[in-house]
Amino acid sequence: MNLTIAKDTRTEQIISKSRFICSLKKVKTEDEAQEFIKAVKKEFWDATHNCSAYVIDEQHQRSSDDGEPSGTAGMPMLGVLRKQNLQQVAAVVTRYFGGIKLGAGGLVRAYAGSVSRAVEEAGLAQKVRMGLYVFSCEPGEAGKITNLLYQQQMFTLTDADYGTRVNFTLRMPEALKGQAEAWLTDALQRQTELTEAGWEYEEVPVEE
Repeated sequence: MNLTIAKDTRTEQIISKSRFICSLKKVKTEDEAQEFIKAVKKEFWDATHNCSAYVIDEQHQRSSDDGEPSGTAGMPMLGVLRKQNLQQVAAVVTRYFGGIKLGAGGLVRAYAGSVSRAVEEAGLAQKVRMGLYVFSCEPGEAGKITNLLYQQQMFTLTDADYGTRVNFTLRMPEALKGQAEAWLTDALQRQTELTEAGWEYEEVPVEE
């Protein structure tokens, strides 16, 4: 399942007197992720550390410990994003040191926990591939067919192009194409096939 966060968010918690601030943002490219990380570092320029991780897709993933002991910050943060199957997400955990050392295990738990908490606050969204499909009819049938199309919730009628024939454009999740063709065949009482005219991704909230 291709997931991302439902919204950008920022959370904060105190762990052993250190202040941990997690900034989470949806990003589409590595450049966007790096610009976001730079912006957070500029905002919290006086912090002890600004550790980061991002996942664009399976091939483009990065993390940084930003001065924390190797493997105690960036990789645990990245691990949370991977475990949640998230893509196109960047995370920065800002730490203001409070005077108490946490040890390697404590740091791992603090950084990973900060990202987990922020992801929970942001919520999850599934990236669903939506297809645009076309079928046609004679102009004399258009009114009746239009009424039928508005009576169902499987797809959305996005356009009706009138010419020598009327071309209807429907928008729906790709997975529903076969079901939609079966519904149209039954409703119109003739074999109806949909021709793909394009597609796009849409983010749909994942219900818990």
